[in-house]
Amino acid sequence: MDFNLTEERAMLRDMLQRFLGERYDHDARRKLIASGAAYDTDILTELAKLGILGAMFSEDDGGFGGTGFDLLVVFEELGRAGTIEPVVGSAVLAGGLLAELGNASQKTLIDEVIGGATVLALAHGEPQSRYDLSHVHTTAQADGSQIVLNGTKTHVINGAQAETLVVSARENGTKDDELGISLFLVPFAFEGVTCIDHRNVDDTSGARIVFDNVRLAESDRLGKAGNAFAALETATARATLAVCAEAVGAMEAAKALTVQYLKERKQFGVPIGKFQALQHRMVDVLIEIEQARSAVVNLAGNLEAERNIRERHVSATKNLIGRVGALVAEESIQMHGGIGMTDEYALSHLVRRLTMIDHLFGDVDHHLERFITLSAA
Repeated sequence: MDFNLTEERAMLRDMLQRFLGERYDHDARRKLIASGAAYDTDILTELAKLGILGAMFSEDDGGFGGTGFDLLVVFEELGRAGTIEPVVGSAVLAGGLLAELGNASQKTLIDEVIGGATVLALAHGEPQSRYDLSHVHTTAQADGSQIVLNGTKTHVINGAQAETLVVSARENGTKDDELGISLFLVPFAFEGVTCIDHRNVDDTSGARIVFDNVRLAESDRLGKAGNAFAALETATARATLAVCAEAVGAMEAAKALTVQYLKERKQFGVPIGKFQALQHRMVDVLIEIEQARSAVVNLAGNLEAERNIRERHVSATKNLIGRVGALVAEESIQMHGGIGMTDEYALSHLVRRLTMIDHLFGDVDHHLERFITLSAA
C-alpha cells in the first residue's frame, strides 16, 4: 500500500501549514481566549477561502474532498497549530449529517458552511448518555402538523456559536433503541431554545442546550423518521478520525517543543538532552507517536469499509490515541518540569487538548470494551 500523499493533498497540507505558521500562534490564541471569544472568526473565514472547509465535503455536496485521507491531512495540521476553530463540530459532524440526510433545500446550508458564513452544531449527547449514541431521551412528538421537541443536550461542541443546530430526538422506541431516533434542523433563535455556554478544559467552547416545547415542521426533519442512527454512527466515525489526526499533530508539536527544550536547558554545564536516560524516554515517545500515526492512517483507509470493520478500526484507533496521548503529555511535562504546566507556554495547551480529545466520542476504556464487543460479534 502506498502511504504517500497525492500531489493535491500534499499541496493542501503545505498551504495550510504555511498559513497557520504565519497567522496562528500560542500568544494570539491566549489573547483571543482572554477576550472571551470562542474562536477567531477571521481565521475561520480564511480557512474557508483556502478551501479547508470544502475539503470536508465530497464534490457531490459542493466540496472537493471528503475522504478519510482529506480529513487526516487537514486535522493533523490543525492539531499541530493548536487551533480552536469550529471545524469538527460544524463541518464534519453536523455538516456531514446534513450532507448524508438532507434534501436539496436543506443542503443549501452546506454552501454556507463551506464558505465560512455559518456555523452548525450537532446536539446529540445527553446528561446520562455517556458515549452511547443510541441513548436518546429527548422526545419529538407529533402535534397536528407540527413536531414538539423536548429535552436537554450536553457538551454540544460550539453550540452557543452555531446559527443552526442538528438535534437528535426520539420519535418512537425506548431510550436505548437504535431505531426511532430522528434528526431535526433547529435554528438557534427558535422560541423554547435555551443555551448555557461553557469553556472546556482545552479552551474550546461547549454548551448545554434545553429544548422546551420547541415547535418544528415536518420539513425540519433530516431524512426519514426514526432512521438516523446509522448516519449518526457514520458521522461520529468521521469525527473520531478527525480528532485522532488532530491528536497526532498535537503530539508532534509537543515532541518538537520537548526536543528543543532538551537542547537548550543546561544542567551541570551541558544540555540535559545529552543525558542518556532522557534520550531513551524521547525515543519511546517517538516510537509511540509513529504507532499512533499508523493507526490513524489505517482508520482513514477503512473509513468507507462495511460497518463492523469500520467501527472496529474506529475503536482500536481511538483507544490507542488516548493511551499514546497520555504518554506524550506526561513525558513532555516531566521533561520540561514546571514550565511545561504554565499557561504562557504552548505545551500546556497541547496537553489540555490531548486530554480533551481522549474524552471526545469515547475514552480509552469505552473503546476497549467496544472493540471487544465488535470483535466478538
